[in-house]
Amino acid sequence: MEESQELALTQLRKSVEKLFSSTEGYEKPTLMRFLIARSMNPDKAAKMFVDWQKWRASMIPPSGFIPDSEVKDELEFRKIFLQGPTKSGQPLVVCKVSNHFPAKDQLLFKKFVVHLLEKSISSAIAIQGKEVGDEKVVGLIDLQNITYKNLDARGTITGFQFLQAYYPERLSKCYILHMPGFFVTVWRFICRFLDKATKEKIVIVTNGEEQRQLEEEVGLDALPEEYGGRAKLTAFQDVNLPQAAP
Repeated sequence: MEESQELALTQLRKSVEKLFSSTEGYEKPTLMRFLIARSMNPDKAAKMFVDWQKWRASMIPPSGFIPDSEVKDELEFRKIFLQGPTKSGQPLVVCKVSNHFPAKDQLLFKKFVVHLLEKSISSAIAIQGKEVGDEKVVGLIDLQNITYKNLDARGTITGFQFLQAYYPERLSKCYILHMPGFFVTVWRFICRFLDKATKEKIVIVTNGEEQRQLEEEVGLDALPEEYGGRAKLTAFQDVNLPQAAP
């Protein structure tokens, strides 16, 4: 397996050069994320990697992160919380959808999504003490008390598509809690835009066994009290961290 990985990595680097770019400065764990996301196909992984480089150059400021001040309108809803580490040493990102409303400014919302992902990865790096390149995050989407005003299929699809296209293999698992009946049709529509690998990482918690799985995998020390754990919710903007690398 190791030999085949090394061969795929060598082919990936060559394919990236053919696309007039370079993998210089990127270690094996980072490059492996792109290979895994493209079923170990070096040419497809190379295209994904180069597209990602171009996207980062256009989306991420020279400072390397999007500051709170640029997404303060979204942060003020206090809908995202950063917890952890989980039992597996990963940050837990909690989204209270009842505090979310569809954005009028889609560019601002995309910046907000990137801000969340970058800071979450930064949290993963801080937890382990150094950057490796294969850091992952755990998500928890809480749909309790949502109304039709909170429904945002477009925003949800944007978040997952950014994860899939520009943050490959960054999602460890995503738990969805308290899904109301009227949201099922919306979720089925959203799932059309999710690839197989992403769908396999999503757990819709509907019974006691799945709740116990959530508690066991996340750990009671990281899981907020609202979801059966012992932790206090910490708003995303209240967490101070070194900002993330890609």
